[in-house]
Amino acid sequence: MPSVICPLSIVPVRKDASDRAEMVTQWLFGETAEVVERTDKWSRLKFDHDGYEGWVDNKQIVPCLTPNYDPDLRVIDLNTLVDLGERQVLVPYGGVVPFYEDGTILWNDERVPVSAVTNHKPDIERADLLELYLHTFLGAPYLWGGRTPAGVDCSGLTQMLFILMGIYLPRDASEQAMEGDPIELLDLCEPGDLVFFDNEDGRIIHVGVILTRSEEGDLRVAHASGRVRIDKLDQQGIFNAEDGKYSHRMRMVRRVL
Repeated sequence: MPSVICPLSIVPVRKDASDRAEMVTQWLFGETAEVVERTDKWSRLKFDHDGYEGWVDNKQIVPCLTPNYDPDLRVIDLNTLVDLGERQVLVPYGGVVPFYEDGTILWNDERVPVSAVTNHKPDIERADLLELYLHTFLGAPYLWGGRTPAGVDCSGLTQMLFILMGIYLPRDASEQAMEGDPIELLDLCEPGDLVFFDNEDGRIIHVGVILTRSEEGDLRVAHASGRVRIDKLDQQGIFNAEDGKYSHRMRMVRRVL
């Protein structure tokens, strides 16, 4: 099936082929996908970075002769512009700079100048790297299907943080809960471990990422709930100090390397 690339900053991906349909995720500049079904107006895409599928308006798609199946470099600043000739594109935080080298990207088989700060895998501890990438997301509003600091959901946040660290997770929390190895005791948790939460039916409905402990020795978890925030975590779940109560019930912790 033909390959396509995202030519716009942030493209909504719909559950069904309609502008009124639920947005289930977002497609970021430079990410590639495979067309698995096509109508006059819409295409159902399978995204190369996570295998997720959804519908995108055909006007928001361009062909790609050189798909970047496992892109190494993504933007980690908020002011990267790409001049594509007929228009400029603001590359979102986490967007891909395809085949980036010597200050250029490969676009339509041509080298286009771009000045970008990228996740070039600096030689620092994983805990510090996680905090670095998280910082721009802090305070971002919750947005179902979102993947950027302009709006993000819980699994979109964990997926993007791990992508920036070079680890490709599935899109949804329930699928992320199948990755890695279980951590049986909360005291054995390390920064970067994923923690999952369920509802009364036992269904995984939320995910966060464990950070370094607070000065008081409490576990901290970063997650998207209303906004991207950092809260206290214990065996019972997430404690929201602002509300003075637990907001999510913990189900399990998993470590993905």
